[in-house]
Amino acid sequence: MNRMPSWIRQHLAALRALLVLTVVTGIIYPLAATGLAQAVFNDHANGSIVKRDGQTVGSSLIGQSFTDADGNPVRAYFQSRPSAAGDGYDPTSTSASNLGPEDVIDTLPVPGAKDEKGNLDEGKQSLLTQVCARSKAAGELEGVSGIRPFCTPDGVGAVLKVFPHRAVAVNQVCPATPFIAEYQGLKVECAKPGEDYAAGRTVPVRGNAGAPAVPADAVTASGSGLDPHISLAYAELQAPRVAKERGLALDQVKALIEEHTTGRALGFMGEPAVTVLELNLALDGR
Repeated sequence: MNRMPSWIRQHLAALRALLVLTVVTGIIYPLAATGLAQAVFNDHANGSIVKRDGQTVGSSLIGQSFTDADGNPVRAYFQSRPSAAGDGYDPTSTSASNLGPEDVIDTLPVPGAKDEKGNLDEGKQSLLTQVCARSKAAGELEGVSGIRPFCTPDGVGAVLKVFPHRAVAVNQVCPATPFIAEYQGLKVECAKPGEDYAAGRTVPVRGNAGAPAVPADAVTASGSGLDPHISLAYAELQAPRVAKERGLALDQVKALIEEHTTGRALGFMGEPAVTVLELNLALDGR
């Protein structure tokens, strides 16, 4: 009786195992998991899609911008928190900025320099300047002071590089006027693009700003970049603007905010949050 060589038997066994596992893990399991998800968690399994008049307008799990074609906030809508995911709320590029609390010095543009695509060098804002710029913009939009600690009035990080005989406001490019004229007897200068200030001592200046009127979630992106919620404080800050733009009583807008506010997870974790998309849809529905 002829017997197959052992190496052939081993390859056939491996092939059978491959086919069985492919059917089990590649067909049966996905179909079972999909069927269970559709039967038990239909809404969530399909991405928590939000529809209006049969048209998909977004997801209750993914934030979105409410801006015009030029990127300016549409005043009749509540604005979402900033996003660092791609060009904003991109689920294929979900991420944070990965900038930390020590990222306080901007990279100034080098005059005449271009990147690999031929675009002029625009520099790079530090995390501090991003927060300051967002706070200034939000304050102007809502009619409140956007000033906050460690920020200059023109919306950049209030940071000095201090040398033995001078100090430089490194985030304020010449010919800007430095946010303070002197520091410990040293004259403060504006920053010159292309000049190296690395040897100086970094000194963030807190200033005399009190508690910020603009909430933290209006100036910082979430860890995922997809957060569809804003804080109750940020929603209440925006309420007077939205009410005025829509010709509604402020109490009506506040009532809608309350209707679309979720409580703490499990009753004790986190803070109450407002779902921006659903709140804006409710406003449109009025």
